[in-house]
Amino acid sequence: MAGYRAGRMSEDIRRIISGKMRDLKDPRIHGGDMLTIVRCDVAGDGSFCKVYVSSFEGYEKAKEAVKGFESATGFLKREISNVLKLKKCPELKFIADNSIEHSAKINKLLKEVLPEEEKEEKDGEE
Repeated sequence: MAGYRAGRMSEDIRRIISGKMRDLKDPRIHGGDMLTIVRCDVAGDGSFCKVYVSSFEGYEKAKEAVKGFESATGFLKREISNVLKLKKCPELKFIADNSIEHSAKINKLLKEVLPEEEKEEKDGEE
């Protein structure tokens, strides 16, 4: 499978899973925690797909959601096959991701540092 096709399929799978999250009844997924499908990586031959899941409530909630997604894998594979008209859907591997939590920490650190720099610049101008 060409690189552009794998990239396009990755984005399509991410979009489909994100849309179907509302239809899943598993409380680990639908339990109110803000979940995000960060990205999907489809193998070059289209046989395997890693799906990275993140939660605004932390890494532990993302791990719980991964268990919920694993139990709903059959439903999600069927939906992906139907929408993309695939004969064989890639195997889905869900992975908890802490990128949202990590970016929030970095943002907090930047906000602590930047006001100090702005004060120093104002003092230097006077």
